[in-house]
Amino acid sequence: MPLAKTTSTVSAAAPATTTAAVVSLPKSSRNFVTDTLSPNLRALAARVIPPFIMLVLIFGVWQILCMKPGATLPSPSRIWADAKDLIVDPFFVAGPQDIGLGWRVMTSLQRVAVGFGLASVVGVLVGAIIGQSIWAMRGLDPIFQVMRTVPPLAWLPISLAAFRDSNPSAIFVIFITSIWPIIINTAVGIRNIPQDYRNVAAVVRLNQLEFFWKIMIPSAAPYIFTGLRIGIGLSWLAIVAAEMLTGGVGIGFFIWDAWNSSRLSDIFVALAYIGVVGFVLDRIVAFVANIATRGAQAS
Repeated sequence: MPLAKTTSTVSAAAPATTTAAVVSLPKSSRNFVTDTLSPNLRALAARVIPPFIMLVLIFGVWQILCMKPGATLPSPSRIWADAKDLIVDPFFVAGPQDIGLGWRVMTSLQRVAVGFGLASVVGVLVGAIIGQSIWAMRGLDPIFQVMRTVPPLAWLPISLAAFRDSNPSAIFVIFITSIWPIIINTAVGIRNIPQDYRNVAAVVRLNQLEFFWKIMIPSAAPYIFTGLRIGIGLSWLAIVAAEMLTGGVGIGFFIWDAWNSSRLSDIFVALAYIGVVGFVLDRIVAFVANIATRGAQAS
């Protein structure tokens, strides 16, 4: 029998439409002064304030000890009074030999640049040969170890006899003094190249020149720059000592001339110039080393 259809109307309640509330995010509280400038200033103060305090203490003790009558060394106030022109105007020119300490330092730096540049090129090449060849190391390393102990001024008479001129003689003294740490550190760096690098170079069949530029130099760079930092310091020491005897207008001859003229205040000012320039040279080489080696240090 037919079923009766029953239709029932189901009324479903329509869902209520709700509007999403827009929540505003809190504004960033980043501040250039508090987030960037202040930490940098604190870091700078941590580097500058301790040396400044030590300098003040050193100069204070120096002033107290040397301000008494009959003191053999001049006090800082006396140095300022006697050599003020050398301090405030380092680039004056009053004559061929009467020039400021700034020009004298520049003259010495020119000689250092030539001598140290030659030592860097020759030292890296010779060090690479010694580090790569066991027979070259056995034959040359003992000789280099002996020659590097010779004081810089001991080479000066030989260089004067060979070149017959003071300028190339001073450059040779710089060269022969600074080359040894470059050779030794480069050789150590080459000998410490991982064997995996050498295996890769053999697989890709690099020639000797490609192996030198792509494997040896990058791998030994921390050791090479360690030698360069030592070499630049020895170069600056050597040029000052050599100029005391060869003459000219360099900073070394200025110290010797001031001693002969009993100008002790000028000598102290020149020593300050030498120390600051030596520090700057070391920082320059260290900065270049940090970029070239990406912060890696020789172990």
